[in-house]
Amino acid sequence: MAHDIRIVTEADLRGAVGLDGRLVDAIERAFAALASDEVVMPPILSVALAEACGEVDVETAYIPGVDGVAIRVSPGAVDTAGPGLSGVTILCSARTGAVQAVFLDNGYLTELRTAAAGAVAARHLAPRTVETAGVLGTGVQARLQMRAAHLVRPFKRLLVWGRDPGKAAACAAELGATLGVEVEMSTDAQEVVLQSQLVVTTTPTRSPIVRAEWLHPGLHITAVGSDRSGKQEVEPAALAAAHLYVCDRVCQCEVSGELEGARAAGLWNADDPSELGAIIAKTAPGRERPDDITICDLTGTGAQDTAIAAHAMSVLDGAATVVRA
Repeated sequence: MAHDIRIVTEADLRGAVGLDGRLVDAIERAFAALASDEVVMPPILSVALAEACGEVDVETAYIPGVDGVAIRVSPGAVDTAGPGLSGVTILCSARTGAVQAVFLDNGYLTELRTAAAGAVAARHLAPRTVETAGVLGTGVQARLQMRAAHLVRPFKRLLVWGRDPGKAAACAAELGATLGVEVEMSTDAQEVVLQSQLVVTTTPTRSPIVRAEWLHPGLHITAVGSDRSGKQEVEPAALAAAHLYVCDRVCQCEVSGELEGARAAGLWNADDPSELGAIIAKTAPGRERPDDITICDLTGTGAQDTAIAAHAMSVLDGAATVVRA
């Protein structure tokens, strides 16, 4: 039997879905659900594109209680002049399996759900009071992560570092205007970490930009950039030195996150780290003291894709075009 499928463009989504408290709560609920055995989330399917030095990734998850299952297709290549992130999300009914909507978001939903995950990490792991925050990186995710962090930890001062001073200055100026806080561009990543209580790393580097000796009491770091094998933003020794190292999903972090490098270096031989969902669900301890040093490793999960797709469906207005299937 034919049924209506909603086709939603990037413009439609940008007009209806934003980075706000409702989205952060939706992503938080998805993480909490991961603490149970009821979520069905297969490993990320990744197809290498050798000629383009890129890949196509497919992520999905079924979350009980969420009326939808998202299938996220994310192509990306670094040796082209095209966008660094694109993609499409298909939302199916969790009850019938029928396709409900196709989001032609071009990476917008992925950017939002990644930023919202950073806010969830800060809400549960950062000190309750954050005077100064820092971001290492100057791209779209750096901007979104700081907007998201400010929702849950409204800092008064922000430090921005990037390898390109011009890009760092532009990022700092934009965030200053957006957040209405004091923002400074820094040329020293070490100083950013030392002066901040909350630091987010958003770079694609394969050589650590955060050193273990920079850790200090009361610091929380959320590492976002290491989402593929070989990437590494945080020195492996820092994971071992922290009071608490947390993964979004251990099985992902050990092959494409900070945990991969720590285990390869022989600096993480303990039991598996805790997962963010377990801390939210209070089945694992989180930050216990104001002076604790905490690190959260976010590689991105299919549960986040389902959560944001279902959230988007719930807030969309009637502007989407409907076609017959």
